[in-house]
Order: sequence, then C-alpha cells, then structure tokens
Amino acid sequence: MSEQRSGAESKFGATDAGGAANVPPGSFWIFGYGSLMWNPGFPFEERRYAVLPGFHRRFCIRSTIYRGTPEQPGLVLGVDAGGECHGMAFRVDASRRDEVLGYLYERELPSKVYTPTWVSVLINGEPAEALTFVVKRDHRQFTCLSEDEMAAIIASSAGANGSNFDYLEKTVHALHQLGVPDPDLDILHHRVCTLRREGKNGSAAKSAAD
Repeated sequence: MSEQRSGAESKFGATDAGGAANVPPGSFWIFGYGSLMWNPGFPFEERRYAVLPGFHRRFCIRSTIYRGTPEQPGLVLGVDAGGECHGMAFRVDASRRDEVLGYLYERELPSKVYTPTWVSVLINGEPAEALTFVVKRDHRQFTCLSEDEMAAIIASSAGANGSNFDYLEKTVHALHQLGVPDPDLDILHHRVCTLRREGKNGSAAKSAAD
C-alpha cells in the first residue's frame, strides 16, 4: 500500500510498529476482519459488530508462516482501499495498552506486510476510531489473484497455525454468525470446498486403481 493517507483514516494517522504511539487516551478499539474475529488472542472488555467504510477485505497476502511455507505460500486476508468491510471491534482497557499492542504487533507484523492504521469505523451504527492492519501494496508479499488462483492455493496450503482452508472457513463462519456474510468469501469457500472434494475423490480413485 502506498503511504498516501486514505480518506477513511482518522486524525490519529498510523501508529509506528514499535509501541503505543498515537493511541488515544483511555480505552481504545481494535477492528478485526479476519482471524482476529474468531481468535483475538488478547484481553478485551467487550466486542461489537463494526463496519469499516472505505476499505474492502481480500485474500491478497502470501503467507509463509501461519498458513503456508516459503516453499508453498498460502494466502491470508488484508484490507485495502475501496468498498466497505464488516467485522468485529474489540474494546481494550487503557491499562492493557502496551500488552495488547505488543501482542498484536508481534502477531501481525513479522514481515511488516501491514501498516497499523487508525481508521473511522461504525460500531453498532455509532462512529468511533479503531486500530486495524492495512496491507502495504508495495510489499513483496502483496498479491492480486483471480478467484481460481486463490482457491487453488487455499485448498492446498498449510502453515504453523494449520491449513489455509481452516482460516477461510472460520472467517466465513464468523461473518455468518454476525449476520453479515461476505458474498465474495462465500463464493471462494464454495470453490475451495469443491477443489478439496475433487482432490479427495481423485486420491481415492488412484488408491483403488493401485
């Protein structure tokens, strides 16, 4: 992603990746749009449905650690400028600021493919500022693939945190639980399920022939 500020960014701008810079006083919100929705991993006071205007979610980051390997990269989600993204907002107590930011930066930024960014969101329809992780378009792991290309990678990749399919399926399930399914992810999930079934059927047929 370029360094140009998006119209969806808040007055706080982006944080640096080394600490709690630019975090407003008091409690603050984290906006999750992928695995943070179903596996936040940090202490929070409450979580609420939220909308991020001006950004969209997409499998646009090659994963060489969590859902893939350097030899066979998987794909994970990022948000990029344009559209609208539904997700989950988590309110973090001010006393947990350093703990939570340290955890998130270690988890989300091993290769610095994201920019931690303060954005304007709607939480239960009310405006608020939240920290989220926006993909860097100029990063070597950023990619723009067709649905068929994404499906083939997700169907066959796995990393330290498990299969790429599991990451997709849990994200789809979390959005359905919120009552805001993502049509593009639903289509992708259906395609990946089809590829996995075809792969299993092909393996079974080969074993029977052997």
